[in-house]
Amino acid sequence: MLAGRQIVLGVSGGIAAYKAAYLCRRLIEHGAAVRVVMTDSACQFVGPATFAAITGSHPVINLFDDDDVSPHTTLARWADAVVVAPATASTIAKIASGDSSNALIATVLATTGPVLVAPAMHTEMWDHPATQRNMDILVEFGYSIVGPDSGDLAGGDVGVGRLSDPDAIAAALEDLFGPRDMDGMSVLVTAGGTREPIDPVRYIGNRSSGKMGNALAIAAAERGASVILVTSAPPPTHPSIDAIEVETAAEMAQAVWGIEGGVDVAIMAAAVADFRPASSGSAKLRRADGPPHIELEATPDVLMGVRERSLASILVGFAAETGSLTGAHDKVAQKGVDLLVANDVARAGSGFGSDTNEVTLVHADGSSQSLPLMPKTEVADAILDAVVELRA
Repeated sequence: MLAGRQIVLGVSGGIAAYKAAYLCRRLIEHGAAVRVVMTDSACQFVGPATFAAITGSHPVINLFDDDDVSPHTTLARWADAVVVAPATASTIAKIASGDSSNALIATVLATTGPVLVAPAMHTEMWDHPATQRNMDILVEFGYSIVGPDSGDLAGGDVGVGRLSDPDAIAAALEDLFGPRDMDGMSVLVTAGGTREPIDPVRYIGNRSSGKMGNALAIAAAERGASVILVTSAPPPTHPSIDAIEVETAAEMAQAVWGIEGGVDVAIMAAAVADFRPASSGSAKLRRADGPPHIELEATPDVLMGVRERSLASILVGFAAETGSLTGAHDKVAQKGVDLLVANDVARAGSGFGSDTNEVTLVHADGSSQSLPLMPKTEVADAILDAVVELRA
């Protein structure tokens, strides 16, 4: 779940700061990109050069000694999440009160993404009413908390206040990004609109952008699946997505049908052309020659090929309609899909190329669920929620 994520690690000044170096390394081993912001007191426990060597970039320590005129906002905008480990009593108090007097606190206050706080301090400091009140405020902010644990503390003391194990912090950070309910699944996603050549310049195509398919591929990967994305659109970059770029319906069919061993789930989100020119000219057609006569023939039905070859345990189809969605219910039986995602592309915000979609999920038993207009990222998760239920 951390693969491809951008994480800001905030290190404050406690003895447990030395463990932040190991946490930093573990996050990178999980596939995350990490940048570090430190307090001045943290530098008394672990050197900035340590984090520079691990991450490949120098930590931000001071708001005014950096080449960046606004390092805290730059970090906050870059980050998918911020984790503060260790978070001392002082740092927790400053976050709770909004005291942005150092680069770490300023970065936390500037971020709009998830924040994970890992407290570490002596038991008496942890138990103090002020600290407990400040922790309640952080929870009210919507921040996630991991630890502290019980165990050996500085100076030979034993009690509550020990920084959670770095692997436990990494696991808590993964939980911020949603469920891992597709771990171990193999998922095929098709995306984009195919282009069927008329000549070397022109083609028959459609307005599909591939955004819905890309959103599905990313969402499945982030939920733990191994994803094969066969697409005619620019693919996203993600370590769990194996992208195969194609252009025509025939190329898409060849790529999809050639997947050895099949997959657990096939989500056929591509807008595959129904027809193609029976022959494609080798030279550009000229206006001076008059309008050409173009004979069309049917393209391969990629989805039906998946069904006939039993390439997927669960098959999800898409139906782009204009106006009524009643025809989508008929397609469920015709195509033999387990789930059909239907939308009216003529509706505002639900058509090709938009960042939002309004869909109806039609199940094989005839039941359906209409979803409101929402971002395609949220539509993708709703579709995958339905797929996980089908798998169960």
